[in-house]
Amino acid sequence: MRAVGQLRWFRLVAGLGFCLALTLDALAQQKLDIAPRVTVAIRDARLVTVSGETIERGTLVIRDGRIAAVGATAAIPSGAQIIDGKGLTVYPGMIDAATSLGLVEIPAVAATVDQGEVGDYNPNARAIVAVNPHSAHVRVTRYNGITNVATMPDGGVICGQATFINLYGTSPQEMAVVPSLGLVINFPRLNTGGGGPFAAFRQPPPANIAEAIATRNRRVEELRQVLREAADYGRAKAAAAADPNIPRPATNVVYESLLPALRGEMPVFFRADRAQDIHAVLAFAEDMGLRPIIVGGNDAWMCAAELKAKNVPVILTGVLDLPSREDDPYDVLYENAAKLHQAGVKFCISTGDNGAHVRDLPYHAGMAAAFGLSPQAALRAVTLSAAEVLGVSDRLGSLDVGKMANVVVADGDLLEPRTRVKYAFIDGRPAQLTSRHTELYEQFKERK
Repeated sequence: MRAVGQLRWFRLVAGLGFCLALTLDALAQQKLDIAPRVTVAIRDARLVTVSGETIERGTLVIRDGRIAAVGATAAIPSGAQIIDGKGLTVYPGMIDAATSLGLVEIPAVAATVDQGEVGDYNPNARAIVAVNPHSAHVRVTRYNGITNVATMPDGGVICGQATFINLYGTSPQEMAVVPSLGLVINFPRLNTGGGGPFAAFRQPPPANIAEAIATRNRRVEELRQVLREAADYGRAKAAAAADPNIPRPATNVVYESLLPALRGEMPVFFRADRAQDIHAVLAFAEDMGLRPIIVGGNDAWMCAAELKAKNVPVILTGVLDLPSREDDPYDVLYENAAKLHQAGVKFCISTGDNGAHVRDLPYHAGMAAAFGLSPQAALRAVTLSAAEVLGVSDRLGSLDVGKMANVVVADGDLLEPRTRVKYAFIDGRPAQLTSRHTELYEQFKERK
C-alpha cells in the first residue's frame, strides 16, 4: 500500500512539474504577444465580408482597434502600415461558440482542470474567473484563424456562467469581451445506458426504464423548483426596494445569480442532443420564461420545425462525431447543419471541445460544407452566425466598418486544411502566429 501511495504521489508531482513547465513556456511566449493597437491597411486583397458581397480586390483599414474602412477604393490613412494583399484573402476571425478553452489544460491532470464546481447548482460560478490566459491552447487555436471563443463551465445541473473572450491578453480581464455571457445548464436527460458514438453497441439500456424516467423527471422538477425559488427571491427583493416597511430577504448568491436569466437579460445554454431532450428543453424554457440556446443538438434536425417556430438557436457541436444510434446513416451528423439551414433554423457550428481541438473549428464547418451546406453558409456558421447566436454581432463576425478589428489574412479558403493564416489582428493588435506546434516544427525540421 505504501508503494502504491508513493507511486501516486510521484505521478502527481510529475504531472504538476510538467504543467509548470508548460505554463512557464507559455508565459515566456506571452511576453512576445503584447502589442499596441496599430493602424494597418491591407491592400489589393480579396475581402470576404460575410455580411455582404465579397470584394475581389479591395482594401481594409484597421485603426484604433476598429475596422475603419472596407472597399475597393478605401482610402489609406497617412502613416498606416501597409500589407500587400495580392494573392491573400481577408476574413473576419472565426468564433467557436461552445468550448471550455482556458479552463482545461491537460484533462488527465486534475491540477490543470478548473471546469466546474462541487454540487449540482452553481449559477454563481463564473468561467471568466478561471480562464488561464497563458494556456498553450490559446496560441495553437489562434494560429488557425480563430480569434474568439465562448468558454463554458461544466458539472452538475446548473454549471455556472459562460464567458466570451478574445484569444489575446495576459489576464482574463484583458481577454474578456462579455464577462458573463449566459447561464449554462446540463438539462437532466433520460439515462438509457450512456451516449456518444455508437453507444447502443457499447452499453445496454437500464434494466428499469420506469425508474430511469422517474429519476429524470425528479431532477427536472428539482431544477424547476430552484428557478421558482429564485424568482420568488427576486420578487421579494423588488418589493422590499419599493416599500421600506417590507423586510429585505437575506442575500443568496445562488438565487442572485439566476435573476438575470429569469428576467431575460441573458440567454441560457442548455446542453441537449437527443430529440426528446430538445423538445423537453423547449417546453421547460417556455414554462420558465427563459431564452434558450441549444448546445449539442445532434438530433436538432428532427426538431427543426419547433426550433424555427420558437426562434431558438442551436450551437452544433457534433458535426464530426459518429452516429449515436446503430441504425443511423454514417453521415447523419455531417448533414445536420445543412438540414437546419434548409429549415430556416438559426444555428452555428462549434467544436464543443475543452481546448486542444478547438483549432479544428474550420474543419467542422468544412465537413458540413461537403455534406450539403453551401460554402458561404459554412463560413457564416463559424463567423457571423456564431456572433448572432451569442449576441455579439454588433461587434464581431463580419468585415463591417465600426466593428472590432478581429481579422485574419490567409493564403486560401479558410475552411481548407492546406490554407495558412499569414496575419491575425485581435482588437486591432497584431497577434503572433506561433505555437508549441510551430516551435517544435522549427526545432526538428532539419533533423535527419
